[in-house]
Amino acid sequence: MQTRPLVGISADRTMMGMHPSHVVGEKYIAAVVDGAQALAMLLPALGERQAPQDVLAHIDGVLFTGSYSNVEPHRYGAHASAPGTLHDAARDATTLPLMRAAIDAGIPVLAICRGFQEMNVVFGGTLHQSVHAVDGYDDHRENKEDDLDMQYAPSHALHLVQDGLLHKLAGGAREVRVNSLHGQGVERLGDGLTVEARAPDGLIEAISVTNARAFALGVQWHPEWKHASDALSTAILHAFGAACRDRMRKRTGSATVASAHV
Repeated sequence: MQTRPLVGISADRTMMGMHPSHVVGEKYIAAVVDGAQALAMLLPALGERQAPQDVLAHIDGVLFTGSYSNVEPHRYGAHASAPGTLHDAARDATTLPLMRAAIDAGIPVLAICRGFQEMNVVFGGTLHQSVHAVDGYDDHRENKEDDLDMQYAPSHALHLVQDGLLHKLAGGAREVRVNSLHGQGVERLGDGLTVEARAPDGLIEAISVTNARAFALGVQWHPEWKHASDALSTAILHAFGAACRDRMRKRTGSATVASAHV
């Protein structure tokens, strides 16, 4: 009998030497395995070659990861990116339809950084391509010359919306501190999304799907980084894992089997 839910993790398509490769950062895998207490499965960025419904038939949740690449601006009706901007068309072609299908099917979703931006685009929202260049907003990028612990250190306060999902996961706290390693951000919020938290400059930093059938949360920061040492990161991953276990019971029929022995 399966005892742990199976969580798919979105991969980037990149070149390793001359070979196209599909990669996922180990920090996301560790967050699924150790934080959500689930089995991790990497989902290659193959677009239509693997239909979302076929993928989703075998998994109990999806983690949409952060990435060095940005969502292609034509996906949300914006002007072309600045020269040199990294994109991943194969990932866009995979994650955007997969996320919508997962949410519609009631499969738990946790979307981080690029995944958070993908969630907004999936629901018809738009993105600031360079938040630091927009009047009124702070520079939310990390200093790439710092070591990783400094890059991922808490950078700014996060104001949680009263009675929201994130507010509850934070144990009722109205403010926490989070890291900040992103250049893009939400411009216009997508339809059917609820704001869960904002940065001090007003930038939306967390969203949920308003009428989702299961856990569906997007966060702009990186809770996967040293998640066990941060209370909110731990709570997010535990909640995601619990939702995935509920999905596993429904998918495998284990809840019915268990009830027969009561």
